[in-house]
Amino acid sequence: MIRYALVCEDDHRFEAWFSSSDAYDTQAGRGLVECPQCGSVRVKKQVMAPAVSTSSGRETVTGGVAGGPESVSPDDLVRKVQAHIRANYDYVGERFADEARAIHNGEKAERLIYGETTHDERARLSEEGVACAPLPDAFVPSSGKKTN
Repeated sequence: MIRYALVCEDDHRFEAWFSSSDAYDTQAGRGLVECPQCGSVRVKKQVMAPAVSTSSGRETVTGGVAGGPESVSPDDLVRKVQAHIRANYDYVGERFADEARAIHNGEKAERLIYGETTHDERARLSEEGVACAPLPDAFVPSSGKKTN
């Protein structure tokens, strides 16, 4: 897996994971990589720091964006992301699309959520201006199911 720091035409910065650099190029070329904040598909890669192997042979990821101070193994990164999601997001299951719309429309209090939805429903949310993005399988907390 490759993590890219990305930026859209409106200067919204975010990260996304791809199985290879070719996978990113293919998806970006087909307009499938979109900004989770504004839905723009005019996205480009930011400069990133490489993953580095340590003397013990364990790979670490340095920072995220070049010059970042923190080094963390991929496994530790996954655990940290899962813990962050569990601590800061509400799992809404299959009600994700309805909850996201209600929050977007001001019908419910603003909060961070994750859950399941179909690809088509996610596309409709994006068309409506509701920011959402798939959660990579590795980051789905054990208490929640896969977000599509």
